[in-house]
Amino acid sequence: MLGKSIRNSVPNTNRNVVPTASEAMTPARKKTASPPLEDTKTKPMRADARLKMGAVVQAAIEVFAASGVDAPVREIAEKAGVGLGTVYRHFPQRSDLIVAVMQTQVEACASAATTMAKKYEHDEALARWLHRLMDFFKTKRGLAAALHSGDPAYSALPGYFMQRMGSALEGLIDAAVAAKAVRPGIDANDLLRTVASLCHGQNGEEPAYAREMVDLLIDGLRYGVNRQDRRR
Repeated sequence: MLGKSIRNSVPNTNRNVVPTASEAMTPARKKTASPPLEDTKTKPMRADARLKMGAVVQAAIEVFAASGVDAPVREIAEKAGVGLGTVYRHFPQRSDLIVAVMQTQVEACASAATTMAKKYEHDEALARWLHRLMDFFKTKRGLAAALHSGDPAYSALPGYFMQRMGSALEGLIDAAVAAKAVRPGIDANDLLRTVASLCHGQNGEEPAYAREMVDLLIDGLRYGVNRQDRRR
């Protein structure tokens, strides 16, 4: 049962730094990692099953944010409007559900980059997405203890995060540089880590000054662009 799984219990820790590809996640014992959501070898899922699975993940996102990743599975099932058996069928281990929640949130944030790029000017799209990234960091704090537990079920998530988010941010940066809206030479991964650091305060809480600091960072990306154009 999810709630009784010793293997996937989450230790009490205040480490809330966003996972990066360079972080070592050493397993305490040998265990098979949870597969990603995109598994081409599995049979196609029925439409009603997909809806129920999506409802469970969305409910877990809300419950984890409010009560932490150790929240009772029954609470998640009730919020999703499904039975406990449905939750266990899709997510046999608690780690399976945590991975699905993390992947869903990463995909939502990364996909927002495309939407913003179509809706706003290039530098404005970049600025808005960096604020969206801050929101992502804030809402995932309940998952941080699990992600840093050393459980091999989460070993693929740091690389997945950096690849997906880095690609989204790189696209916004390249478009803004081409439009001469921000200065060249900005590394997407460095910018990701910088924003993550600004969002990580004492006890893992977002500092009161974090938003202002990110705004200053964005202004710094724009600095000198017009002057460089005049020199040309």
